[in-house]
Amino acid sequence: MAVAALRLLGPAARRAAGGVPCRAHRLTPADDELYQRTRVTVLEPESPNTMFIEGYTSRGFTISGDLVVGPCAVLPRAILQWNVGSYRDISRESLSLFRLLEPQIEILVLGTGDRVERLHPAVLKQMRECGIAVEVQDTPNACATFNFLTSEKRVAAAGLIPPRGTYMGM
Repeated sequence: MAVAALRLLGPAARRAAGGVPCRAHRLTPADDELYQRTRVTVLEPESPNTMFIEGYTSRGFTISGDLVVGPCAVLPRAILQWNVGSYRDISRESLSLFRLLEPQIEILVLGTGDRVERLHPAVLKQMRECGIAVEVQDTPNACATFNFLTSEKRVAAAGLIPPRGTYMGM
């Protein structure tokens, strides 16, 4: 059979006709792929000054080894009690703490408890006008988002209200 005719046949037909099988894909890595390195970043604090939310309960949070009872404000280098009872208490006044920080935070992550709750648009607008992005999430996701942002060296803060659910270690 002519070589041109063998090329038109499928792999099984080429083998049956005595032709050499042709591989359409590579089975082994190329030389440059053998020497590439994989980088893994573990979401744990790299320095004692970095805040890391380790877990939460319906009563509070474990942050960098410290137990915090009730709603809290997690700042880049401090943890404060936050005087809100529920998401309904989040107002311009309760967020004023986050606007006064120096250096200014880039993003504020708000954990509103078990569910994502809508905040008054004027409150969010005021924060945007101050140059602070606001992310409103349920508290479990807010904890994870805050940890991710701080691991990326972003200047972030969190306002967290404990969820009413059960304990979740992170």
